[in-house]
Amino acid sequence: MNEILRQVLVVLVVMGVALGTAAILIWLERRLLGIWQDRLGPNRVGPLGLMQPLADVVKILTKEDWIPPFADRPVFVIAPTIVVLTALIAFAVIPFAPTIVVVDLDIGLLFVLAMFSLGVYSVVLGGWASRSKYSLLGGLRAAAQLLSYEVFMGLSLMGVVMLAGSFNLGDIVEAQRGMWFCIPQFPGLVIFLIAGLAETHRLPLDIPEAETELVAGYHTEYSGMKFGLFFVGEYLGIAFTSAFIVTLFFGGWSGPLLPPFVWFGGKCLVFICGFILVRGALPRPRYDQLMDIAWKLLLPLALLNIVITAGILLIMG
Repeated sequence: MNEILRQVLVVLVVMGVALGTAAILIWLERRLLGIWQDRLGPNRVGPLGLMQPLADVVKILTKEDWIPPFADRPVFVIAPTIVVLTALIAFAVIPFAPTIVVVDLDIGLLFVLAMFSLGVYSVVLGGWASRSKYSLLGGLRAAAQLLSYEVFMGLSLMGVVMLAGSFNLGDIVEAQRGMWFCIPQFPGLVIFLIAGLAETHRLPLDIPEAETELVAGYHTEYSGMKFGLFFVGEYLGIAFTSAFIVTLFFGGWSGPLLPPFVWFGGKCLVFICGFILVRGALPRPRYDQLMDIAWKLLLPLALLNIVITAGILLIMG
């Protein structure tokens, strides 16, 4: 019974931390962009604007939840929930500390890649079910972009798997005791960072929802709470991708003096701020340039990284 209560408590804590992080990122992103762009961020609602996320939630909940009469109603309603559910489920295999993990899967890394793949259905179905030209174009762009970059995301992690000898995320963290994998697997880290930006469709790789071309892309017809779910799903994706990078390349919870979960949270915060900085610093490429980068640059680099890593391991025995 004590073990069951402990597992329930871990699940509630992980879900609370994930959703709380997504909420605070709304404030953090606006605040950091304001600092970096030499302007004021949110500073009216509460001290330092800290109540801005609550104000946004109230606004979304009180807006009219309108469904277009021409939309495919069941699919239109289900689509926004998929991205939130897949992100929350993926958090279940992330080891936040040696004893803080919901499910310790031997194939944890493959499970995470599967959740990334399922998340694609959210934007594709949302774009298709809206029966709008802008939404459909955004959904098609999202399908091509996300499926393409998932290939390189998976390939970029094979070097980590070879070095650790396991798909278990806890084992991968333990294998980095002597040296973080960001050093021997630096090419894989760079490829994964680019793929992570594409998977979360964040600027500069937000082609599926490019405002200057597609109004708002796949969620043009969404409003109210359903739009809010897409919003929350995006921030959950940022938080999860940061946690995944820390787990695979930066030693996870490992670090001196401080408790393991403090190290894990601090490392994640650095990458979350990096996601926000990239948004404020880089322009959006054209769609053809985005796909050229994927197939003509990242694919050869990912395959070369696998070959070199396998060769070094073979030589070293």
